[in-house]
Amino acid sequence: MRAIVLTGPHRVEVVHDWPEPRPAEGEVLVGIRSVGLCGSDLGVHEGHRVTPRLPWVMGHEGGGEIVAVGAGVTGRHVGQRVVVEPNYSCFACRPCRDGLTSACTGRGIVGMNIPGLLAERVAVPARFAWPVPDTVSDETLACIEPLAVARAAVRRAGVRAGDECLVVGAGSQGLFVCQALLALGARPYVVEPIPGRLSLAERIGAKRADAGTGDFRLVFDTAGTPATWDISLRSAAAAGVVVMIGMGDEPVQLSTMELARRQLVLRGSLIYDHPHDFAETVAAVVDGAVRPAQVLHAGAAPAAAADAFARARSAPGKSWIDLSGWQEDRDA
Repeated sequence: MRAIVLTGPHRVEVVHDWPEPRPAEGEVLVGIRSVGLCGSDLGVHEGHRVTPRLPWVMGHEGGGEIVAVGAGVTGRHVGQRVVVEPNYSCFACRPCRDGLTSACTGRGIVGMNIPGLLAERVAVPARFAWPVPDTVSDETLACIEPLAVARAAVRRAGVRAGDECLVVGAGSQGLFVCQALLALGARPYVVEPIPGRLSLAERIGAKRADAGTGDFRLVFDTAGTPATWDISLRSAAAAGVVVMIGMGDEPVQLSTMELARRQLVLRGSLIYDHPHDFAETVAAVVDGAVRPAQVLHAGAAPAAAADAFARARSAPGKSWIDLSGWQEDRDA
């Protein structure tokens, strides 16, 4: 079986002898058609996030078609198109029992501590393989998971129709946040230093804002760096809410005096909570309320995966790998 594997920091290659997975009880085998690339994947690619072993299959945003079904599976069948929810909750820890599966202490994370989706076929727990109509394109399959992350952040912030919101960073996650805000009738403003990304944000309906200016009740920081934290903090109104989606390990500064005097609310937002966030995102895509493929640029073939990873940090729009040719080879 073919797979795209990491062999070391910044080293990606296609292999043709990767072990063939078999679906265990409660699992389905998915022939993967598309995989999106996000900041977490790039952290693995660059060696900042350590993998359990090398070589390692990366990628967690995507889906395809079920090609085999394990014992005990109901509601899933061969030929069914699915998108993968790549965070496998344990359902036993305290956060899971409280409905906060995003904070699961035993979470299996595809592409991080479980081998990823950049392979011809991947075994997936059936409850985390969400059926979608055949009309949902391969491109869209690469977008649904990161859109769920964005929609969960917007939900947690309590956004209302008509709210003016600042989105700091117009990488793919920032663009998905803009889409989620627009779908609710909110008005997103964007700060982004890369012109191509800013132009794309404007094309999907956001407006540009000057860095560190404004008086926004709601601010979404999608980068999580000290520089973007400074912009987010300076842009928040009194009693404003700053939602941190991006993650970095560099400390940022905020005095308790400023926090109290400005009455700020700081909210971290990590992925989404199973099952409602993912189910509602799938429904929003299927009914056309959000069209996440608007933020994609051309998909890369497996042979060009190394270049796609290398360019993803600065590319305007969502980077993704098109594996549909591998599936068509199988069907030929």
